Amino acid sequence: MPQITVKAAINSIPTVTDFAVALLEEYQCDMRAQMQICVAIDEMFSNIAYYAYPNGEGEATVIASFDATDRLFSLTFIDSGIPYNPLEKADPDVTLSAEERQIGGLGIMMVRKTMDDMTYEYRDGQNVLTISKKI
Repeated sequence: MPQITVKAAINSIPTVTDFAVALLEEYQCDMRAQMQICVAIDEMFSNIAYYAYPNGEGEATVIASFDATDRLFSLTFIDSGIPYNPLEKADPDVTLSAEERQIGGLGIMMVRKTMDDMTYEYRDGQNVLTISKKI
């Protein structure tokens, strides 16, 4: 499976996105799904970059897989930062005004709604988050 390991930093997002887009083009992914996956990468990797390593720098590995039979593209994000399960985060109340709403949570909610599957586990001292999308 193709994979890439990069510094867990915001400036690594374009590298991870380019890695995924090259594969998505190879798998003849339509532009709509490709854009949704790119937004999901931005959201999920931003969380790693901002929150996984509060006391210093770390790395993150992104592993891609593709099930040709089901046309299911998956990205697994792995970091050794503090344990954090984004699936436990409640969706923000979008009926409230922007001023009344708590900060955060919209990105995770958007990823949940645009991906076909999202799983998380904390395994062997690592956060393992997988997002999947039929392309």
